[in-house]
Amino acid sequence: MTHTSRRLVAALGVLTLATFAGASSRAVAEPFIIPLPKTDAAVSSPTSGEPKSIVLAGGCFWGVQGVYQHTKGVIQAVSGYAGGAADSARYDTVSTGSTGHAEAVKITYDPKQISLGKILQIYFSVVHDPTQLNRQGPDSGTQYRSAIFTSQPAEEKIARDYIAELDTAKIYKKPIVTRIEPMNGFYPAENYHQDYLTLHPNQPYIAYNDIPKVDNLKKLFAADYRDKPVLVRDAKAAH
Repeated sequence: MTHTSRRLVAALGVLTLATFAGASSRAVAEPFIIPLPKTDAAVSSPTSGEPKSIVLAGGCFWGVQGVYQHTKGVIQAVSGYAGGAADSARYDTVSTGSTGHAEAVKITYDPKQISLGKILQIYFSVVHDPTQLNRQGPDSGTQYRSAIFTSQPAEEKIARDYIAELDTAKIYKKPIVTRIEPMNGFYPAENYHQDYLTLHPNQPYIAYNDIPKVDNLKKLFAADYRDKPVLVRDAKAAH
């Protein structure tokens, strides 16, 4: 059984349990808006309009990519692998949980339209539960860890300070377990993983675990939501 199939089976199992329990059809907890990082003002007025990027991991990359593809100011969101070596950046290998990689998304954004602080606010508000250690929803293992991969000291400081602010304010009932890791390489995932949420909106795993995240983005961050997603395949077609 492929790992994608196991995700599908897990989602179907959860759906069945929810049906018998009379529970909600949504896997995502009721979301809430958390404060922007206090340092956001310093990064929301860039001296250069050049695109910037950040790599985020928060469970299955299908949902993470889907949320940011619907976020205004994001130029591109690519599913891939980060945290391990280039020769192990393959889905079947990463799925073993032994490579050091996390399923991650490289988010390229226009700093004149959206700040890093806003991207992180969305990450902690609707993308995933940052208090879950090495798991999200039905997926478990270090490849599903919550992690921010930074390539500049300023990015690392913003991320670390933000986590400290949120923990100090006790925004969540449990401590944040999000790791800050150095960006030592990002490797795009196989083509069939790209734009997965848009291409398969009715697949049980997507419908139960990930579509609610996009709905929450629209609900809580209406000013930052775009109805038409920016897709990887469209960028490839343009070239």
